[in-house]
Amino acid sequence: MEIDGIFNSTVGLLGKSIDLRAKNQNLISSNVANAETPNFVPKTLAFEQELQGAMKSRQSAQHASTRNPRHIPVRNAGANSSIQAVTGTVIETPTKTPGKDGNAVELEDEMSKLAENQIMFNASVQMLNKEFDRLRIAIRGTL
Repeated sequence: MEIDGIFNSTVGLLGKSIDLRAKNQNLISSNVANAETPNFVPKTLAFEQELQGAMKSRQSAQHASTRNPRHIPVRNAGANSSIQAVTGTVIETPTKTPGKDGNAVELEDEMSKLAENQIMFNASVQMLNKEFDRLRIAIRGTL
């Protein structure tokens, strides 16, 4: 979904965060569902560092496009594409002490990861709604 040029980078970042958190939710849910599957190793999606790196590269590209710090940066057509290119990495997260059947899922850990991911997903959705509210106010011209 290419939205560069219509919305600011915050909308792109929040949208990508929501997408990645939804994928992570599916992985964590799969871990919970396989809590009694022999030799199952839980997985999670690591994407925060990659997303931060894309934002930093986007910011440095914007600063490089101006000759004077007081100038307004020219929008780089590929700026949001670096954010949209973030896919995350699926990593295995086994426990230190797997069960007798080789299953490495700790239900308590997975449930806390599930809750944390859900909270972060909801926060991203709320921030995205605020961004659209601001846009709606700007279009109407009134509060």
